Amino acid sequence: MSSYTFSQKLFTPTPPDRGSFPLDHDGHCKRTMIKYMRCLAENRNQNAMCRDVAKEYLGCRMDHDLMAREEWSKLGFADETAKLASET
Repeated sequence: MSSYTFSQKLFTPTPPDRGSFPLDHDGHCKRTMIKYMRCLAENRNQNAMCRDVAKEYLGCRMDHDLMAREEWSKLGFADETAKLASET
């Protein structure tokens, strides 16, 4: 017997706009991911110490179409974008 009644609406799930992206089944960015995880472990999970590795990992994901290409400032690297602009 079904638990669906005529008064209930059918729920259709939709994926989130952000925060969900394909898994790296082919391992394109596995080395960088391991490097990032190792950095976190060595720095007692202080991600501020591993920002350069995080940026490298996100860059790898964008290069291999595992996530949409975004501006670095939208990914939390606004301070580094401003620093690069001032150096040129």
